[in-house]
Amino acid sequence: MADQDPSASARFMNLEDPCYAYMFGFLQADGHLAQGKGQKGKLTAEINARDIHILREFQQLTPYYSSIIERVRSTNFAARAHSATWTVCSLEARTIVNELGIPYGKKSLTIKPPRADFSRPDYLRGIIDADGSLGWTAQGFPFLSLTSASTAIAAYLCHYGKKVTGTERTISRNTRDGVYNVCYYKETAQQLAAHFYYDDCLALAHKKANAEAIQAWVRPATMRIAPPRRRWTPQDDQELLGLNDPAAAGIALNRTEKSCSVRLWRLQNGRI
Repeated sequence: MADQDPSASARFMNLEDPCYAYMFGFLQADGHLAQGKGQKGKLTAEINARDIHILREFQQLTPYYSSIIERVRSTNFAARAHSATWTVCSLEARTIVNELGIPYGKKSLTIKPPRADFSRPDYLRGIIDADGSLGWTAQGFPFLSLTSASTAIAAYLCHYGKKVTGTERTISRNTRDGVYNVCYYKETAQQLAAHFYYDDCLALAHKKANAEAIQAWVRPATMRIAPPRRRWTPQDDQELLGLNDPAAAGIALNRTEKSCSVRLWRLQNGRI
């Protein structure tokens, strides 16, 4: 528990503070706010015990009584899962995080960036630490990714990622489990990792180590850089449909015949 002082509750969850912005993003993605009878309830976060250090940081940042317990149990994923859970029951604390954007109960589809001013890179680092990943692909390329069921969160990462790197991403739910997978690779992943995981920032130790490690990657001289993807505009689609000829459209729109053929098929078959 953090040392109490008269202004502690006023500062709690000030999202312009990088530590609270990170903490809020992490809890929004990987925390749980439960409501009991009357004014009872609790805010919890359960993570792998190897990351217990971050829960201790949360405990220091919280000017209300909170606890951390560890347990070992069998799960669907491991015969012996060692986890740590941070819990705070204060009604005042729960009210603050609820009003900022952590709903009671199931929340994966509805969470969104806060409407109050907030430290953006720290908030997104919290989201990525909770629901994202970064490191190396099987081919040895750096990557940074986020898996989220929230349209607002996935779209915001795409928006912010473009501002930082210039790389555009579009989102769509995958057909298997209906979530969004936003991925960045190579130099773009390096740029975002360096931006989010700066020196002395609050973060999961192993992800911060991965963010630093992928900075060592250097593109081989023989590996070409793919040009930025051009988005199809309504005007492009209109001209493509009017010509109804991928070869002619390729010349008129300065695109490949193959891309025009695929786009024309999608337009004519209601796939767009």
